[in-house]
Amino acid sequence: MFDLLKSELSRRTLLSKAGFGLITLGIVPTILKPSRSLAQAAKEPPMPPEKKLGWAVVGLGKFATQQIIPSFAECKRSKLVALVSGDRPKAEQYARQYGVNPKNIYNYQNYDTIRNNPEVDVIYIILPNALHAEYTIRGAQAAKHIMCEKPMAITVAECQAMIDAAKKAGRKLMIAYRAQYEPFNLATIQLAQSGKLGKLKSIVSDHGRNLDPKEPSDRWRANKKLAGGGSLYDIGIYSLNATRYITGEEPVEISAMMYSTPNDPRFREVEENVNFTLRFPSGVLANCTSSYGYSDTKRIQVFGSDATLELDPATDYYKHRLTVKSKSGNEERNIQEQNQFALEMDHLSESIMNNKQPKTPGEEGLQDVKLMQLIYEAARTGRTIKV
Repeated sequence: MFDLLKSELSRRTLLSKAGFGLITLGIVPTILKPSRSLAQAAKEPPMPPEKKLGWAVVGLGKFATQQIIPSFAECKRSKLVALVSGDRPKAEQYARQYGVNPKNIYNYQNYDTIRNNPEVDVIYIILPNALHAEYTIRGAQAAKHIMCEKPMAITVAECQAMIDAAKKAGRKLMIAYRAQYEPFNLATIQLAQSGKLGKLKSIVSDHGRNLDPKEPSDRWRANKKLAGGGSLYDIGIYSLNATRYITGEEPVEISAMMYSTPNDPRFREVEENVNFTLRFPSGVLANCTSSYGYSDTKRIQVFGSDATLELDPATDYYKHRLTVKSKSGNEERNIQEQNQFALEMDHLSESIMNNKQPKTPGEEGLQDVKLMQLIYEAARTGRTIKV
């Protein structure tokens, strides 16, 4: 099933041949409410270190080193204990900086021996999309719980294989849909589903940025073999997620258009723009866009019969703004920013400790990949696809 990468001797070899170093990407059954209050959890005192689960981070690219690894300092149930990288000096540098024992540094060849390390409870896969399946499956076979970045994988078959491997190993698999743990997005879900906006009518969700292959973190994203798709797979997934977690429904019809600027070398292999429309059982229509060619945008708008909600920025790392507009005026909601990376990692640790299903399990990642494949089909054929 995974012949895509079998000709390569290692991940480092694969990425080297693609022309870049080891770098990583830079957000579900539908989630209505968290299993417990994240605000409540934030007020709880940190657990003693021996009560925290040990995490290994696989891949030391920009996202891992600038966002995830520093966020362990704000975790109450999770601690960084191991690193996996094809660049030993780089791994040693971060091990020193964050207090990781050098004996807990692994590469992509001896990765499977992590099964012998009782300090590691959870593995966080932060690799290019095409490598998610292989390293998730190997991690589950090493008897570790798994957090995997989104999109879950590049094909439906790979997603299912990941789910099957985790179930066979008796381990939990969670997909890192960070927005589902972020307080402003949780407030948006509550407002939309509580009826405070009236009857939901429409959602608009736009996510875009300019792809810059000069940046190491963007090089693999222009390579379809590694990325699986273009703007839809990378940031359009945020637009897709938003419609699902806000409505609490699954789409029943999909239509789409796709366009890439002719002769732009960035889009030889992956698409630039995808506009897609979803119809939900309640009648809500969602108009979504993803782009690798327009300026940074992370916006969600929810239109109800009584009020309109705007979340902009909606899926930023550390800054959000939520405004409700109605006849009585505009109200900006005062919500405390929290570290969404720490919240999602602690959620998985808590799920493991309490033997509960995570909010965003592998099945949710599988559903999104199914839907994105249907969006591509609708764009290619010009047909409205029944889901």
